[in-house]
Amino acid sequence: MDYKALGLVAGIEIHQQLDTKEKLFCHCPTTLREVPEHDGEFFRYLRATVSEMGEIDRAAREEMKNNRKFLYYTYDTTCLVENDEEPPAPLNDEALSVCLTIAKMFGMTPVPQLHVMRKLVIDGSNTSGFQRTGLVAFNGRLPNGGEIETICLEEEAAQRVKDEVFSLDRLGIPLVEITTSPCMHTPEEVQSVAEHIGMVLRSTGSVKRGIGTIRQDVNISIAEGARVEIKGVQELDLIAEVVRREVQRQQSLLRIRDELRARGATAAGASGQDITALFKETKSAVLKKAKKIHAVTLKGFAGFVGSEIQPERRLGSEMSDYAKKCGVGGIFHTDELPAYGVTAEEVALLRSHMGAAEQDCVILVAGANEKQAVCAITQVITRASVALSDKPVPEETRKMLESGSTAYMRPLPGAARMYPETDVLPVIIGDERWSAVTIPELLTAKAERFAREYGIEKNYAMQLAGSDKLPLFDRAVQEGIKPKLAAFTLLSTATELRREGIEIRAMTDDAYLGIWHAVEDGKAAKEAIPDLIRSITEGITIGAALAKLGPSVSRTELETIVRKIITDRLDFVAEKGKGALGPLMGIVMAEVRGSVDGKVVSEILRKEIDAATAAKKS
Repeated sequence: MDYKALGLVAGIEIHQQLDTKEKLFCHCPTTLREVPEHDGEFFRYLRATVSEMGEIDRAAREEMKNNRKFLYYTYDTTCLVENDEEPPAPLNDEALSVCLTIAKMFGMTPVPQLHVMRKLVIDGSNTSGFQRTGLVAFNGRLPNGGEIETICLEEEAAQRVKDEVFSLDRLGIPLVEITTSPCMHTPEEVQSVAEHIGMVLRSTGSVKRGIGTIRQDVNISIAEGARVEIKGVQELDLIAEVVRREVQRQQSLLRIRDELRARGATAAGASGQDITALFKETKSAVLKKAKKIHAVTLKGFAGFVGSEIQPERRLGSEMSDYAKKCGVGGIFHTDELPAYGVTAEEVALLRSHMGAAEQDCVILVAGANEKQAVCAITQVITRASVALSDKPVPEETRKMLESGSTAYMRPLPGAARMYPETDVLPVIIGDERWSAVTIPELLTAKAERFAREYGIEKNYAMQLAGSDKLPLFDRAVQEGIKPKLAAFTLLSTATELRREGIEIRAMTDDAYLGIWHAVEDGKAAKEAIPDLIRSITEGITIGAALAKLGPSVSRTELETIVRKIITDRLDFVAEKGKGALGPLMGIVMAEVRGSVDGKVVSEILRKEIDAATAAKKS
């Protein structure tokens, strides 16, 4: 696919949690908790407020279609600020310092005063109904020639436990939001830029690591399409696929619009009808429990509502997403019926009752009450009208699904979403503070240095530079540990043991250092490291783990052991010659139980095999 010819334009917003001691506007720790540890709960109903311009943001208005009750879990590590029952503390200065470091790494210009704003959010992820955010710097540079438009410092949202239940341990963790210009034109370029920004963020050593600590929002449009924001892409490897699928969706919606028009389809004059009585005796579980069932006939839409617009998604999926905003579970439509307990006889009766011709599609919604059913069927008609309009790709915010396809969330927010935070004083960012900000070494440069100075293989060096064990590696080198020994243990040995089911997370930095020092001091061979790690993860001390290996073996004792093993296998040695080295190596290492370095064993074995072979010939 020629993405440039399609007019693909993309930009990204990256949200990265900072690894600070305290949250952004209170003194609570940034530690995540297990849900069963919560010690309190409360509920809220959230409603949008009118902005300074006298308007309600369109995205917030959409969220209010379904009046939801949100439940929040509290912990002994959260406070009244997270509950929105106490004013916020001054902005966390540690978080601001990290944000300024990131800004300087991208060559940005800081604002002279940081003013905190309130960003309207009523999806339940904030107890207050808004998220605090502040612009820190602007005009940064990207390797592809593009621009980082802004970097903001804001508070993380609450973690959704399920449905309308949220956990407050995450709410308020400092977060940087980095927004690029729309400077990318292929899916691969979007992924490449995201990887670069992620690398720069990790280079600070001050960001949290792991699933959920960084999220990418991707803004995408094509010629004749529209800007769509896709939220919450957590896996870097999926970014290019998400872009490809959104391009496919926009192309499909443009094609469907043209084909609907060619058929003479229309949604003008379409209105919902109460057809509850038609399904009084239905066997469909969903329709049977519904209090109200409404339907609408879409003229000329037959075959298109069920048309695929991206993998696992159809035009009907878009209509269903709109209807769900009213609280219903989804829609039924005649492109997919009979199904879901609805019989062919019921479909025929429905089409007859609705006056649907062969090329028409009938859509049903099942509501808990009249208001919900009317709201849902109105949403379906709205989305059908958009499908036929001059702009069949609506500007909207969408969420990424597991496969890389997306689902509708809400309209794109407008200017009415933001208003000033009156409880937090502005923060001065003076020239002296900005000048004092130092730029850390980039992980890419660090990897090149590891390869050059320590002789670590290039791929290993890059893995190491990006590893959360990098501080441990640096400490090991400072304490005189051979860099290759530390790197191999962290990147290879630990990975292999993890695959075996060993609980590697139980290994502390001091445990690793204890093992390495034992190897360097000749108390254990490097071949014994896996056994030592196994022992330590079982709760054994480093001293006890070393004792399990047995006493250290001197060179003289080792030579005696090797000679005996060769003497007992003279015929095998004579037959294999130097080929006997590998099998005998395993036997000797088992005998000395990891207390001797493999290089020393190999050296003595070669010497004794040569001697035994020469003696046999003479």
